[in-house]
Amino acid sequence: MKGVVLHGGAGTRLRPLTFSGPKQLIPVANKPVSQYVIEDLRDSGIKDIAVVLGETFPELVRDYYGDGSWLGVRITYVYQGRPLGIAHAVSLCRDFVGNDDFVVYLGDNLLQEGISGFLKEFVGGGYDAYILLKEVDDPRRFGVAELDSSGGLVDFVEKPEVPPSNYALVGVYFFKPVVFDIIKGLKPSWRGELEITDALRLMLKGGYRVGYGVVRGWWLDTGKKDDILYANSVILDERAKRVLKGEIINSRVEGRVMIEEGSKVINSVVRGPAVIGSGALIKDSFIGPYTSIGKDAEVINSSVEYSIVLEGASIKGVERLDESLIGRRAKVMRNSERRVVRLNVGDYSTIEI
Repeated sequence: MKGVVLHGGAGTRLRPLTFSGPKQLIPVANKPVSQYVIEDLRDSGIKDIAVVLGETFPELVRDYYGDGSWLGVRITYVYQGRPLGIAHAVSLCRDFVGNDDFVVYLGDNLLQEGISGFLKEFVGGGYDAYILLKEVDDPRRFGVAELDSSGGLVDFVEKPEVPPSNYALVGVYFFKPVVFDIIKGLKPSWRGELEITDALRLMLKGGYRVGYGVVRGWWLDTGKKDDILYANSVILDERAKRVLKGEIINSRVEGRVMIEEGSKVINSVVRGPAVIGSGALIKDSFIGPYTSIGKDAEVINSSVEYSIVLEGASIKGVERLDESLIGRRAKVMRNSERRVVRLNVGDYSTIEI
């Protein structure tokens, strides 16, 4: 069994952050979203993984993951470039997959319970394709499955105006190599992309065995700023532990807070769940729940809550920063007025408040 992680896409909904890096490398609880995906594959027993790169700073992905050995996996890089659809990205992995079964996992998706249980269903059920579904409030944003009265798969529709059901396709697909022959017969959709839903429809109509499982835990699609912040809060809430490795001086640390080695917390209050990255400086400040402070960032004489502050960012003299996503090496500082602000700040920006 092999894994394919899709690490492309333009990330337009997360601009300006994605002007300087791929969306899948934006950290949640101080770890890139796609790292959770790779770790899920690894923990499910899949060690050979292809990472499909897009046109948005692919070198940053290579620099971060390398050959994957530090994560206990073997990574092969496949270059897609311009986003031409999930099915197109999958087709580029034919040589990597060979004759093995494989799972396609979108690099900006997070699953509470992981994929190991579904992997067993796919292998044990003898399916040619196996998809994951999740009941959602607004299925128009997703590929949607049409089911008959007995729960059998009937059809798939991509982002329908009138959805046939509330069951959205989660960004995880299990396949036998026969899918490559199906994809060869696809034509671009109205979006100019090769749609994975069209491939699944052809398999369904062609008599191939297509099964599905329903995701019961949470599924997080981290495509927008609010999605990223919510994912950060969920991951911190479920997985944060009280680990205090940094230097704590005249400060109060409450609850499940991870303070990484080399960081300093001085004359401050940190209330969990929260994480303070290595080399970070928190001074004369309050760090509230559901906040992630990245490596080498600094928060001085400020209050930050329900936010993500990326590596090397600086926040000084801000009375209250809430629901904010602060890019790498961005600077947010007080000017003459003090107020509550909400920001989506791109990398290397400087903002005076």
